[in-house]
Order: sequence, then structure tokens, then C-alpha cells
Amino acid sequence: MKYKLLGRSGLRVSQLCLGAMSMGEEWGYGADEVESGKVFKAFIDNGGNFIDTANRYTEGTSEKYLGKFISGMRNSIVLATKYTLYTERGNPNDGGNHKKNMIQSLEGSLKRLNTDYVDVLYLHAWDFTTSVEEVLRGLDDLVRAGKVLYIAISDTPAWIISKANTIADFRGWSPFIAVQLEYSLITRDAERELIPMAKALDLAVTAWGPLAGGALTGKYLNDDGTPKRLKEGSKRLNEKSIAITKEVVAIANEIGCTATHVALAWQYGQSQQIFPIVGARTEKQIIDTLGAINITISAEQMNRLNEVSKIEYGFPNDFLTGDIVKNVVYGGMYEHIENHRLK
Repeated sequence: MKYKLLGRSGLRVSQLCLGAMSMGEEWGYGADEVESGKVFKAFIDNGGNFIDTANRYTEGTSEKYLGKFISGMRNSIVLATKYTLYTERGNPNDGGNHKKNMIQSLEGSLKRLNTDYVDVLYLHAWDFTTSVEEVLRGLDDLVRAGKVLYIAISDTPAWIISKANTIADFRGWSPFIAVQLEYSLITRDAERELIPMAKALDLAVTAWGPLAGGALTGKYLNDDGTPKRLKEGSKRLNEKSIAITKEVVAIANEIGCTATHVALAWQYGQSQQIFPIVGARTEKQIIDTLGAINITISAEQMNRLNEVSKIEYGFPNDFLTGDIVKNVVYGGMYEHIENHRLK
């Protein structure tokens, strides 16, 4: 396992992050405490130290399990949780980004996790009712109180995150060090705004859904490569996603590894600051997934994956990178100017 700095911080985290959403059976899937403990131990034994959970995952059971698992080894674990989601349905202030929910949510998480602090606290999803200033000041208060070491943000538009970190820098408040978002070969939408923003602001990208709900493992393909089923309106079971998965499987066969390994290796190749969040319901699954850290795909194979999964970037991205604009902006000199900012 390699370790990398998390965004603009000095925090050292493993290249893979263990997602704990499958710890607990309250949502109709997932693992019991015994199997969850085996998954956790396998991750730690293979050098992992970065754990991701949230206040509502499996109705709090995920945090309760982790509170037991990390006992006696808290200092070696980088523990991230999230606030925003409700825990008491029907209560208007039990949920959202505002300071009241922020405080009561974190206090609940600390009790379940059996710890005095969390290393990273994410805002889970933007609620469009709380001001950026209220969020930042509340989170900064928690950092100054020692209950949170770093703050991060998830599932939020790029313009809001950019505004927030600009305000934080000018006012001397704690800035976001990471952004969590959906990202995979099947879902590359984040490349339009969020990932370029993260690169510009030196934010880590913690990517959920790196296997697109298991679609990229090839489990929806028959042995002859035909799809077991297509689903109208699904981004994971349409013709394009099936074509992407078939290419992933083909490259896995060439290398002699699993499709899971190839899908994660592609993600590593996009940026040094992308951290896939991997989950597992069994010890066997997490051990198989961890094998991805030893896989390298060639430039030719990377190009094949990029091509089969390419997306339209829309305006203004496609407009500004078009030949007409390049000509009128650079006067025929575009190819002669080396721009390190594009690398």
C-alpha cells in the first residue's frame, strides 16, 4: 500500500479508502459485525489506514461497528465521517447543513465511534438553504475545539466549493481539503467542473462508486460478452456502459487480473490525488479488491478505456478547446506553446 498526502493537508492516507456503508444489515444488504470486522482487519493488515463512514450509514450501525474495531489503534487510523443527513424523521432541524444539525450530528457520531475526535468531517450534501459562511464558521469552530482535525465536502457543485475555500482563505478559517464525488469509467461527469476545480485548489478527490455499483466487475455480462440485461434510463446498464465494461474485461484478460483491478487502475491513472473508496460485504471481496494496488495498465490500454468511456464536456469546455477558438486566441501558435497547467 502506498500513502499520499490528502489534498492541501499534510495528512498521510492510504491510496485506497475503505468505505463502511456496507457495515450493518439495516438497509437490506451489507455484513454483520463479525464479517465487517474481518473486512476491516483485512484492509488494515494490507496497509490501509483511511476509513470512510457517515452518521446515517446503516442507521448508525456502521459507526458503532467502527467504534469497536478501532479500539486500541485510534492513533493509526484516519477516520472520516459526515454530517447533513437526518437521524430523526419529521424533525425540521435534524438534517441539513446548518450549525445546529452540524453540532448534534457530530456529537452523535463521536459517541457511536467511541472517540473524542474525527480526522476528517465531511459536509455530506449541499442543502441550498444554509449560507456558505455559516457552514464554514461552524466547521472552523469544531476544528478549533479539537473535535475535528480537517474538513471536507461531498456532493456539492464546484462553484459553491470554490466560493467556500476562497472565503476560508481570506478569513483565516479552516478550508476544505477534499471533495467526495461519484467517479468511475461509467460516470465521468465530474471531469467537467469538479475534478478540474480540485486540481486547481489542491483538493483531494475521494471517489465513491468507482466500480459503478459493481457494473464494472463484469457481473452483468454473460460468458460470451452479451449483457444479461439492459435497463431503460439506467446509466449503469445501458449500451454504452456495457461497451465500457466489455473493454474493461478484455484488458483484464490481457493482463491476467480481474475487471475490478483494471477499473481501479484506470482511476489511479487519472490523477495522483484521486482516492477510490472501496467497500465490501465479505473478507474475500476486500482482499480481491486490494489486489488492484499491484496492477499497472499500459498507455495503449489506458487510451482504449478513455476512448470507449469518453464524454462530451459541454460549453464552455468543448468551445474553448475547439480549433476555431485556439486559432483566434493563439494566432496559429498553440502547438508551439508548452502549457504546464494542462498536464
